[in-house]
Amino acid sequence: MADNILTLFTSIGLSEQKAKETLKNEVLSGALKEAVIQAQRVNGPSGVDKAMGTLLYSMVCRLKDSKRLAFLSDCIAQKKICTELQLAAALDFVKGHPEDPISQKEFDEACGVGVVITPEQIEDAVESVIKKHKEQLLEERYRFNTGLLMGEARSALKWADGKVIKNEVDVQVLHLLGPKTEADLEKKPKAQKAKGPENDVKVKKEETIANGDANFVEGQSLMEQLRGEALKFHKPGENYKTEGYVVTPKTMELLKKHMEFTGGQIRTRFPPEPNGILHIGHAKAINFNFGYAKANNGICFLRYDDTNPEKEEEKYFTAIKDMVEWLGYTPYDVTHASDNFQKLYDLAVDLIRRGHAYVCHQKGEELKGHNVPPSPWRDRPVEESLVLFERMKKGMFAEGDATLRMKMVMEDGKMDPVAYRIKYTPHHRTGDQWCIYPTYDYTHCLCDSIENITHSLCTKEFQARRSSYYWLCNALDLYCPVQWEYGRLNLTYTVVSKRKIIKLVETGVVRDWDDPRLFTLTALRRRGFPPEAINNFCARVGVTVSQTTTEPHLLESCVRDVLNDTAPRAMAVLEPLKVTITNLPKGTKMDVRVPNFPANEAKGSHTVPFTHTIFIEQSDFREGMEKGYKRLTPEQPVGLRHAGYVISVQKVVKDSQGKVVELEVTCCSSETAEKPKAFIHWVSQPLVCEVRLYERLFLHKHPEDPSVVPNGFLSDINPNSLQVISNALVDTSVKGAKVLDKFQFERVGYFSLDPDSTTNKLVFNRTVTLKEDPGKI
Repeated sequence: MADNILTLFTSIGLSEQKAKETLKNEVLSGALKEAVIQAQRVNGPSGVDKAMGTLLYSMVCRLKDSKRLAFLSDCIAQKKICTELQLAAALDFVKGHPEDPISQKEFDEACGVGVVITPEQIEDAVESVIKKHKEQLLEERYRFNTGLLMGEARSALKWADGKVIKNEVDVQVLHLLGPKTEADLEKKPKAQKAKGPENDVKVKKEETIANGDANFVEGQSLMEQLRGEALKFHKPGENYKTEGYVVTPKTMELLKKHMEFTGGQIRTRFPPEPNGILHIGHAKAINFNFGYAKANNGICFLRYDDTNPEKEEEKYFTAIKDMVEWLGYTPYDVTHASDNFQKLYDLAVDLIRRGHAYVCHQKGEELKGHNVPPSPWRDRPVEESLVLFERMKKGMFAEGDATLRMKMVMEDGKMDPVAYRIKYTPHHRTGDQWCIYPTYDYTHCLCDSIENITHSLCTKEFQARRSSYYWLCNALDLYCPVQWEYGRLNLTYTVVSKRKIIKLVETGVVRDWDDPRLFTLTALRRRGFPPEAINNFCARVGVTVSQTTTEPHLLESCVRDVLNDTAPRAMAVLEPLKVTITNLPKGTKMDVRVPNFPANEAKGSHTVPFTHTIFIEQSDFREGMEKGYKRLTPEQPVGLRHAGYVISVQKVVKDSQGKVVELEVTCCSSETAEKPKAFIHWVSQPLVCEVRLYERLFLHKHPEDPSVVPNGFLSDINPNSLQVISNALVDTSVKGAKVLDKFQFERVGYFSLDPDSTTNKLVFNRTVTLKEDPGKI
């Protein structure tokens, strides 16, 4: 039998090796056999030549709707479809017309059936294009991109043979320019590509998923990316054009009703589980779901996937909504999976009646893994499952004694996923009304359908659930949205798993979910990261379907970009050294004007006091002169920022251990003094504040990788991730600051006011350092 099929395949021009490879794929070989036999019915056993065979092979490899195989095979056999270009058009046409009957007239027009392009037409079209670009061609000669000429000629003659067009372009260009000269043969120097921060993003190359790629376009805003050609998403109502989408006899009717309800509007949703705090990866999901809807005049729901009452708390519901709004998005509506508990239950009953679900008594441990044998209860009678499911609802089984399972196999091989399980835990919204709760695999797609979602956007790990998503909607004859996957955003030097963050909190490594060393959104807000910076970071990473892993400094760069324009300047001294200006009387007090934004003084200013006693950073003074050191020494004066003075050391005062505790200096106007090599910041009559300096929480890039950290992520904690300076000195301009107000402490970094602040003592978190290398002297 196999030998006969092998002979059949080689008879249409396939090599023996290619034919054998095809035989290994049962679905492909079966489709090709059917296509060849259909073509032979039209042309006879010997009437399928190599050119026709190539088209048949290409067709069966790319055709998704098998019911169109006979129709397309006939078109190829009858030589209505003669080129790859026509075949591509034919495949697009049948994809966009899933309903019977196909209009032969529309098909012929769309695929160029019967269109004959003469050599004269090609010659005229190429001549016209060359005439249009003649001046540039003569100037650039053979460095001109002839692909442009071919593209324009091809546009004018859609069904022309590309090879014939290329030959005609080559002939006419040679006629115009003559043979290549030595100058033409010299290689054109390549332009140097500028390196930018986007090079910090490492994108793992993966195969483009079946329903399209989404490529980041450098320099585009997130809205531009989500609105533009980078996304190859389907238009509302054209779900069936998406590769992998399953079309049933009910599909077009359901899509029509969906379009009547939505009016063709794009509808997305952000569906978090309310059992933890959102993290930086969720920021991409929020931007993608809300942003895609916003960019295309659509709507986005915030839907809580509240189907597991054991882990859900009210504080998570509140925090999730706060973070969505903090990032600048307003949900069209806030919904809950629990809003649909009754409807989901009724649909589960319908699923059983249709023979697609059954009550199973296998225990949880027996269901784990992908090689689980079929359940012995898989074939139990429908009526029996209906009775048992009703008993589950009434609480007549113990937890774990019964589940409702769906009769289907997921893409990852998992068989008969659970739809309902028993949990005797009160629900935060429905109380004790239910003791059975639906699972994610059952709930998610049905809630999407109920809300008439057009684009169900999720991260790539849910790709394995796409087939079950489509299966369940179709099994119940419900409107089926399209699931699209995008790449998860991963950050080095951190963990985002809820379980692991809880472990960090429980062991006292961090204070809570909003500890500024974490990368939860509440932690980033507390640390002082502006929401615009997080959104810009998501845009810079891009809306790719590939998994992206980036280091925190790319995010920090986005933070600096925003804070540089929005955080007013102040002066703070973290390690104070007292400086007494001896040539100013003790009672001297002057107001010094400090611009809030030195690069744009029109944005306002504030005043700080200047007296005969000031404080500078200890690191801004050295007793001995060192090569390259430009700040204060006994031999080298230094300028004071904004004050208009230059100070010179007269005396160094030390304590009994020989530590420098005070400098006595004199000052003179910077207008009369020789220009100093550097200007330093200072404070006078300052506020005593607490400052918290944060570093990376983990020592290694990948703390969860056992090959790098064999003893687990808790063994990789950076002991210097937090430094608390209890008596930092900050100028009085920050006195009226509110929680989360942000400042640039000149020459030190960007800081944000922490909620721990009191009227007696302000507490500042260092958000990020300045761009300058902190080790620079």
